[in-house]
Amino acid sequence: MSLEQIKCVGCGVSIQTEDKEALGYAPLSALTKELPICQRCFRLKHYNEIHDVSLTDDDYRKIVSSIGNEDALVVKIVDIFDFSGSWLPGLHRYAGKNPILLVGNKLDLLPKSVNPNKVIHWMKKEAKELGLKPIDVQLISAEKGYGIEELAEAIDHYRQGKDVYVVGCTNTGKSTFINRLIKQYGEDASDFITTSHFPGTTLDLIDIPLDGRSHMYDTPGIINHHQMAHYVSKKELNIIMPKKEIKPMVFQLNEMQTLFFGGLARMDYIKGGKQSFVCHFSNHLNIHRTKTEKADELYENHLGEMLAPPEDAANFPKLKRYEFMIKESKTDVVISGLGWVTFPEAGAKVVFHAPEGVAVTVRKSLI
Repeated sequence: MSLEQIKCVGCGVSIQTEDKEALGYAPLSALTKELPICQRCFRLKHYNEIHDVSLTDDDYRKIVSSIGNEDALVVKIVDIFDFSGSWLPGLHRYAGKNPILLVGNKLDLLPKSVNPNKVIHWMKKEAKELGLKPIDVQLISAEKGYGIEELAEAIDHYRQGKDVYVVGCTNTGKSTFINRLIKQYGEDASDFITTSHFPGTTLDLIDIPLDGRSHMYDTPGIINHHQMAHYVSKKELNIIMPKKEIKPMVFQLNEMQTLFFGGLARMDYIKGGKQSFVCHFSNHLNIHRTKTEKADELYENHLGEMLAPPEDAANFPKLKRYEFMIKESKTDVVISGLGWVTFPEAGAKVVFHAPEGVAVTVRKSLI
């Protein structure tokens, strides 16, 4: 039997042994078993862990467009630290008339001084501008367990006995949330979790029975290509993705000074007099200040060394220039998947540099 014909007995996908991150991966030793099983199903069965798999855009569209044909509640998970980068565009169109409950994960990363009600209000406003009017907004930390019980109650209230579909990008903590729910509310998760094929696709969903008639479906995560995660290694991702509460760093800059965020991006302060800027990035990311006139030379000579990550400077994409005039006080400029700079005052002219393809956007300040 060729490898293409070997199917996982757990979810039915074709088993492959090359790419650990791709769908259907199993080590060669698994093929000697009478009932071969992919690594994802193995970890689900033995450790009650669900792992995201990467989807193509077409795969994702097939899945979410099918949700519109169902009568269900859609739970959309976003990463509060990377709201725009973890946003799934167009979901409200694909979801049809189904209500969408918006969930902000990673609340534990924001400074404790931040009022959660302010974050909820901010998320509602941002969602509306992006074309989505959710029935409710909930905040959680899947990692720490904050807000899980309240969210479970909200899901039960809004679903009204219907099925639930959980959607989200990779790195939003969607699977951590599902795992937390399973471990908190399932007596023995391995006994009641099954896998099922979504209508019209060959991709598997995790199917968690909620009661005798309805289920919760965990959809595979999709990679947003405009996130910084797309351009760094797994090791570097651990540096730029915060694991603990972020500690904002305040820089007083004169005109024509530059901040480097590792070697992944930079900000040139062009005009506006002496001002303070508040940087919200992972505590492990080094921020380096220099004069703008020396910035190009510094980047060319020290990328991958003083300015790191990235370690592989030779293969890191060239940086693209984005110019902004900050017209309102309390404005954020966000580098998708990396962090953001808050401008407390209006009037600053700045230039940001980020890899081409990584989104750099302006928003009303989150904090």
